[in-house]
Amino acid sequence: MRGTPYPTLGELLRRARATVAARPGALRLRAVGTSRAGRPLWLLSAGHGPRHILTVAGAHANEPVGGVTSLSLAERFAREPALLQESGCTWNFLLCLDPDGASLAGRWLTGRPGEGLSGEGLPGEGRAAAEASPTLRGYYRRFYRPAFAAQPEFPPVTSDPRPVMPESEALVRLIDELRPVVQFSLHGVEVGGSFLQLTRAVPGAAAAYRRIAADLGIPLEHRPFDGMGWLAESPGVLVLPDSGPTEERDPSGFTSQATWLYAMRHGTVSAVVEAPFWSVAGVSDPRPVAEPRREVAEASEILLGRAKQLEAVVGELGPRAPETPEEIAHFTAARELMDIGPGVVDTWNSAELATTVGNAVSLGVAARRIPLRAAAMMRQALGGAPALDTLVEAWARELASTFDARWVPVTDQTELQIRTMLALARALV
Repeated sequence: MRGTPYPTLGELLRRARATVAARPGALRLRAVGTSRAGRPLWLLSAGHGPRHILTVAGAHANEPVGGVTSLSLAERFAREPALLQESGCTWNFLLCLDPDGASLAGRWLTGRPGEGLSGEGLPGEGRAAAEASPTLRGYYRRFYRPAFAAQPEFPPVTSDPRPVMPESEALVRLIDELRPVVQFSLHGVEVGGSFLQLTRAVPGAAAAYRRIAADLGIPLEHRPFDGMGWLAESPGVLVLPDSGPTEERDPSGFTSQATWLYAMRHGTVSAVVEAPFWSVAGVSDPRPVAEPRREVAEASEILLGRAKQLEAVVGELGPRAPETPEEIAHFTAARELMDIGPGVVDTWNSAELATTVGNAVSLGVAARRIPLRAAAMMRQALGGAPALDTLVEAWARELASTFDARWVPVTDQTELQIRTMLALARALV
């Protein structure tokens, strides 16, 4: 089997089953719910302690790193059971919260040679195995990320008439069942740096996280845009203030109660751990910017200008409605991203952004990433139109070259998340 940077959803499950079969006393695998399309949601558990830790992977379809991290740590617990016995905990891994989305986004993992894979190798075999090094062009050619309201980690607030997704209901049930001491949500950002969000300050966590990232050579986002109402405890670390938001509102206007906020009713500390796929060293630059408003204005111009350019290309293609469920899913998500530009710009202008070089770099990446995601999904929704193909390729190359984006080996992505989880677990348990 040809190597890929990450295992597909099917490969991940086969590896989990094989590991459980090899160590039946150490690991257990059970379904805790089903997706909208009827796919099982699999929970892999290690240890037998009365207290619980929960790790959620695959909350976003385009972020497969969490599943690899979860399986790697579970396998380590099976080999070294003393790691969990000392804490008196059972560690539970939800291998993929959105298997329906992952089945669409996973097409990137099985792309033809030249569509993103420039090497061979499998995660877990070490750097000497010549791990596959994807390109941004290949990543975006098969990109998929659901519309905001179709992301199961963010169920709608009770006043929203939309039904709660079964994946969200399954996760909420699991949180209520386990009442975890700590809940980890593992994410990945395609281009940028790493950052950590905590729903409560954890003594020593920020310093440990900075050491881990530095040891792996992964830059930290100086001030991430995620969690605009959160406190920046230190570079790369955001903490929910005591009077912080109880709901999440995305640029489309969709309001939700994040499942990592829901868990707070049980005294759970939730930690969102982001690992970059392609790192940008500039995001960690702490030097002040002379004119922050100009940086915001330039980023806004790029975002709105490219959204307008994409709109023109789609208009020139003429009327063509998406037909298959897959095309409709891509179209819906793309259309949403094409429309949120003014709302994003309003948010940028209302906050104190781009005050450092690193923050300005992150802003520039975001301004390019949003329309690129939209173009990538619109390309697939409309049958791979050559004009959209050209746009995606040009924008992907420009994003990589402008910010000198460097592929982060999967072994380093997973090591960042594993070490961070273990450090936080030691501090809390």
